[in-house]
Order: sequence, then structure tokens, then C-alpha cells
Amino acid sequence: MKRNKLSYKVSQFLMFAGPAALLFLAVVIIPFIYGLYLTFTSWDGIAKEKPWVGFANYAAAFGDGDYWMAMLRTGIYSFFAVILVNIVAFTLAYLVTSGIKGQNFFRAGFFVPNLIGGIVLGYVWKFVFNRAFVAIGSALSGTTVPSLLSTTGGAMFCLILVTVWQYAGYMMLIYVAGFMSVSDALKEAAMIDGCIPAQAMWNVTIPLMRASFVQCIFLSITRCFVVYDVNLSLTKGEPFNTSVMAAMHVYNQAFTYKNYGLGQAEALLLFVVCAVVGVTQVYIGKKGEVAA
Repeated sequence: MKRNKLSYKVSQFLMFAGPAALLFLAVVIIPFIYGLYLTFTSWDGIAKEKPWVGFANYAAAFGDGDYWMAMLRTGIYSFFAVILVNIVAFTLAYLVTSGIKGQNFFRAGFFVPNLIGGIVLGYVWKFVFNRAFVAIGSALSGTTVPSLLSTTGGAMFCLILVTVWQYAGYMMLIYVAGFMSVSDALKEAAMIDGCIPAQAMWNVTIPLMRASFVQCIFLSITRCFVVYDVNLSLTKGEPFNTSVMAAMHVYNQAFTYKNYGLGQAEALLLFVVCAVVGVTQVYIGKKGEVAA
């Protein structure tokens, strides 16, 4: 039959998936391959010539102490941000699925911060930290209180706080879907068997929401590892470059210092680290999901 012919299947694929596949090839695959090629050159991002240097950029990247310090900061920031984002998101999801009045309004309200661009978000919170909190602290203490953004630990705390505020609402929606996917009959059966609500949550609801946990943790890990916009607008790497994350270091290396080849090499290493962490987390989570 006509529908079984290879030409028919190819034409159907090109008709429906062709435009998306072409865009994906043009926007993702080709730039990735070109970027991989640039890691073997000493291009400055401007000149026509792209001198071939082999693996020199990778050797320089592994020897770049500032880059690995930025990676360490990114790891610390991601660790705390991912945990707090998911705790807050899970708590909010539980509250807006518990039957409280106006829960749909609260769902929309908690999601709004995710709609604000990272650059705008960073400048808004920068004003809050530098002006509002300083004014309130000074009024309460009677002395001038320094901004949290002026200290090393404070700047990292501010980045984590803003990240939690931005992403918790988005992750909340995924947890809401997870809560709604758990049958009420299972919860009622657990209560009939003598479980208190906390035990039913721990032994029934949470195991059945494992897929939601896997998705939220993966999304929050990948977003935190490549954070740049909030880092730029909120701290700009200050004070004294102690809040420079990996993505900002890569950008500075490529576009500020004109070491485009080295910047591309460091970006590729960041991609590999992010991919390994993300895939490992998904693999472990999926194994637990099957076991559950």
C-alpha cells in the first residue's frame, strides 16, 4: 500500500517534522560543531584568520585556576540552590493542592517570578538588597548597615535567594501535576490501614511522585550550572570577582579578553560537567522510580 512505502513515510516526516528538524540543525547542531572546531584555534573573535593550535586550549583550560575556582563556586551555589528550590517548590505545591481558598490565584502568583527575565530580576533585587534592606537594617540598628552584596558570603547568599525566588514557582507546577497524579483512593487506603497524614505522604505520595522529583531536580541543576543573567545583573562577579560563576568566566574569557578559542574550550568542559551531573541524576532517579 501507498502508506507503507518509504517515500510516503519520508514525505510525511519532512512535512511535519522537517521544519523543526531544520531549525534544530541550524540553531543547535551546526553552531555546536562550529564551536567545537573553534576550541582547536586561537581565534580572538574578530580576525579572519583562525590559527590552528590543536589541544593547547584544553591544556590551558585545565591549567586555568580562575576557571576551576568559578566551577567550584558554581557547584556550591548549585548544591544549595537546587535543594532550596525543590524544598520550597514542593511545599508550595502541597499548599496549593490542599484545598485552600484561592489556590488557583496563589498558583499564578507563585509562578509570576519565573516570567521575569533574569537581567530585570537581578536589577530589581539589586535595588532591594542595596537600598531597601540597607535602609531597614540601618533604621532598626541605628547604625549604617552594609549591603549583603558587598561581602563574599552575602553575595553568594543573594544569588541563591534570587534563584530560589525565580525558579520555585516553575518547579511548583511540576510538583502540582505530581500531587494530582496520585489517586485519592491510595491515600485513603493508607489512612484506613492506620497511617497518619505524614506517614501517608512519606510512604505513598512521595514515592509515586518520583518522576516529578527527577524532572525538577534535573531542570534546576541544568539551570543553576549555566546561570549568567542573574549573576551579571545582580553581582557582576563582585566583590573582587568572588561571585563569578562558570558561565560568566567563560563569557569574559571569550568576549572580554578576546580568547575565543579558550573560552569555547572552557564552555565545552562546562557542558560536559553539566551533562554528566544531569544524566547521572536522571539515571539514579529513574532506577528509583522503577524500584518504587
